[in-house]
Amino acid sequence: MPYEFKAVRRVEFSETDMVGIVHFSNFFRYMEVAEHGFYRSLGFSVVMNQFDPPVGFPRVNAQCDYRQPLRFEDEVEIHLLVAQKKPRVLTYQFRFRKVTGGASIEVARGSLTVVCVTRQEDGRMAATTIPEPFAAQVEVAPPELLV
Repeated sequence: MPYEFKAVRRVEFSETDMVGIVHFSNFFRYMEVAEHGFYRSLGFSVVMNQFDPPVGFPRVNAQCDYRQPLRFEDEVEIHLLVAQKKPRVLTYQFRFRKVTGGASIEVARGSLTVVCVTRQEDGRMAATTIPEPFAAQVEVAPPELLV
């Protein structure tokens, strides 16, 4: 069962700040890119309308620690690992590696915790169990990968 996903992308000029490095907020967008790619690799979309009722996965925690800058046109590998799986909650760990020039250098680490929810008739969200067809395809990464 899958517990990881990797995406590679090139840093766009619009993602950089006045100093020419990736603005810190874009790392959260990169996490989302990898998360959505992970869902697609399992045959799902982030919009899970195939379940009745439809479910979503809003964030309840997001963090990122930065070690080195990324710059315009650098290639970055975003490595998602499933760090925790509970009946209603998933936590992903992310490692960002600059892969430009052949060397792989870790530039940041982050995490996202998401909760499976449905929308109530009054518009509020309520936590619910992750649908079995999705949950059955996700497993926690081996501990040695989560260091």
